[in-house]
Amino acid sequence: MSQANLQLQRQLLTVLSDGQFHSGQRLAELFGLSRTAVANNLKQLSRLGLDIYTVKGRGYALATPLQLLDAGVIRSLQPASSPEIRVQNITDSTNAQLLSLIQSGKTLQPGQVIVAEAQTAGRGRRGRSWFSPFGSSLYFSFYWRLEQGIQAAMGLSLVVACALGELIAADYQVNTQLKWPNDLYLNGKKAAGILVELAGQADGICDVVIGIGVNIQMPKLANQTIDQPYIDLQSITSKKVDRNSLVARLQQALLAALDDFNRYGFLPFQQRFNQQDLFAGKLVQLSGSSNIQGICRGVDQQGALLLETASGVQAFYGGELSLRGAV
Repeated sequence: MSQANLQLQRQLLTVLSDGQFHSGQRLAELFGLSRTAVANNLKQLSRLGLDIYTVKGRGYALATPLQLLDAGVIRSLQPASSPEIRVQNITDSTNAQLLSLIQSGKTLQPGQVIVAEAQTAGRGRRGRSWFSPFGSSLYFSFYWRLEQGIQAAMGLSLVVACALGELIAADYQVNTQLKWPNDLYLNGKKAAGILVELAGQADGICDVVIGIGVNIQMPKLANQTIDQPYIDLQSITSKKVDRNSLVARLQQALLAALDDFNRYGFLPFQQRFNQQDLFAGKLVQLSGSSNIQGICRGVDQQGALLLETASGVQAFYGGELSLRGAV
């Protein structure tokens, strides 16, 4: 899609963002388009997950009012000298965009962020796709460096989960739960996921891209795409979720948490994770390279999952493992 089309679609959404009906004729006149061109652009936006009503005689309206990400607003909410937060409209993947910058040799500042309104190729853990409808969620990727190399990444996704869970609990007065090794749950359903991708040598400086997807206010069609129980933040908090504010505050929360992680390792986060552990004291099933049932006993000082089995308490590390409640 051309840059001109992307810009036009954003302008259309700026008008429709109030949730009111706007006639096709008015939109056509406003942007110097034919009514057919207006309809085609809005149809393309519908394919990105936006609920757009079309009513004869009234025009077009979004099912719910939409707050667009605004680079200027986000900048005004950041403390002075904060790393850059780059806002994109539609991208393949915010993680892929940061990784591309790394691979091109561009020097990035730790804490630099890319966010987007929608992703066409959002990625989750273990090669899964991440449903990324327009304006409905937070698609956030954060750059970091590990001076001690890849081996220093042990427990990193849990540190990010702690920072995210504590921020959302404090700002929106909800009870957050963390699922080892990379998910945030609300009311027992998945609300956010974390994808950590590494680029570097085992014994040299390691570039880290931390991707975070948070369900904010999901469209109805999400039920047709997501194959597990999920929930969005706006449905369970009485506070209006301001995505621009959340972007700025999440960057600061991660900067603080990862600075502590660089200095002290995972140990300070062990109790913080265990206090929010979704499966604490419950029978769980671990699958992947290991397949075993046991009682979840939290994580150890390195972030390994502790399961109490017939053979005693065993520690398991991330990789290709998946954890769920035992049936």
